[in-house]
Amino acid sequence: QVQLVESGGGLVQPGGSLRLSCAASGSIYSINVMGWYRQAPGKQRELVASINSDGLSNYADSVKGRFTVSRDNARNTVYLQMHSLKPEDTAVYYCNANLRSYTSTWYNDYWGQGTQVTVSS
Repeated sequence: QVQLVESGGGLVQPGGSLRLSCAASGSIYSINVMGWYRQAPGKQRELVASINSDGLSNYADSVKGRFTVSRDNARNTVYLQMHSLKPEDTAVYYCNANLRSYTSTWYNDYWGQGTQVTVSS
């Protein structure tokens, strides 16, 4: 069994900062890409940022320069540091990991349960 557990969401004022964490645990053989997606009410889930095992990162245009994704491979953990938050960043943020478990020969996508980020005054 593989589990992704997120933490760090909450309510923040515009211009504020938050840091999200996501730890993958269980029977993990190897993790390829880890990342963060978000889904606002009435909208499709979208990629926010991702990072591969070599540390190469990718960002949505809307968050470039404000968000930073990082990763601790030893702890199977991915982080999302968010600065200069805007009301339009309000969404449920989901952690994603493309990984291979010891019980599989394939890489599959796993998801966290989601954490709410609300940016409001």
